[in-house]
Amino acid sequence: MQPTTRFKPKGIIPAVITPLNGDGKFNELAFRKLLNYLIDNGVHGLFVVGTTGEFYGLTPEEKREIYTVAVEETGGRVPVYAGTNGITTRETVLLTQIAEECRADAVSVLTPMFLSPNQNELTDHYTTVAKNTSLPVILYNNPPKTGVSLSPATVEKLAEINNIAGIKDSSGDMTVGAEFIRLTRHLDDFSVLMGRDTLIYGGLCYGAAGSIAACANVAPGLCADIYEKFIAGDLKGSLEDQFRLAPLRLAFTLGTFPAVIKESLTLLGIDAGPCMPPAGPMTIDERSRLRKVLTEMGLID
Repeated sequence: MQPTTRFKPKGIIPAVITPLNGDGKFNELAFRKLLNYLIDNGVHGLFVVGTTGEFYGLTPEEKREIYTVAVEETGGRVPVYAGTNGITTRETVLLTQIAEECRADAVSVLTPMFLSPNQNELTDHYTTVAKNTSLPVILYNNPPKTGVSLSPATVEKLAEINNIAGIKDSSGDMTVGAEFIRLTRHLDDFSVLMGRDTLIYGGLCYGAAGSIAACANVAPGLCADIYEKFIAGDLKGSLEDQFRLAPLRLAFTLGTFPAVIKESLTLLGIDAGPCMPPAGPMTIDERSRLRKVLTEMGLID
């Protein structure tokens, strides 16, 4: 299968949380409101059912529902990227085909976890996924979470596949990210997206196309400004916005991921609900410290 049109991932794409009710079920109303809040604040796409969206706790049926709601509510205003992460190639292909049935614009595919595939096996994995969908595929490198790394040489090879359109790099290692960019810079239709929110500006300086950013749930306008100011040539303004954003990303250690993002949204008056157990709520002290960060950023009074 091949994509019918060329797709260029770019800009600020929030890694959207999955709002839950008190009973742990998907909160569709809150999700729809959140998507509109993000779009209204200038983001350039929406990435649902990713790491920040707690994909690991959702059934295939729940993922299908979230893909469907995201595409419906977005209504073509921005692209919808669907996380289709699986441990096995078979599971990943299945989820990718579900996302295609739901009319997502692209899929993001995390490396398998728990297993420790070598680079040849990772190449076969992504090649098989790409062959079984007409959607653009975004590779997703997140070794701090999975223990599995895509090497720059492997990404260079995979980037030659027609519908592999980019990579999200959450390694936090700018040398690795820079190598992804260097080795694929001759390809007009392949994008490197930063996955570490403290490196959006740095990635843009190297030639990244944007960022899939967890912090963009909480500060979508600020994240979008980093990109928009950079593209407009206001490098000083872009860097200042990056510095302003940094304390929020650094505060992620205050709770079990993604508790800080959900708690921040709650403090902003946006219904995010709890995290999936065993990730528990933040302590009173952690909430107090987070409130101080958000206040100093000017996000809350």
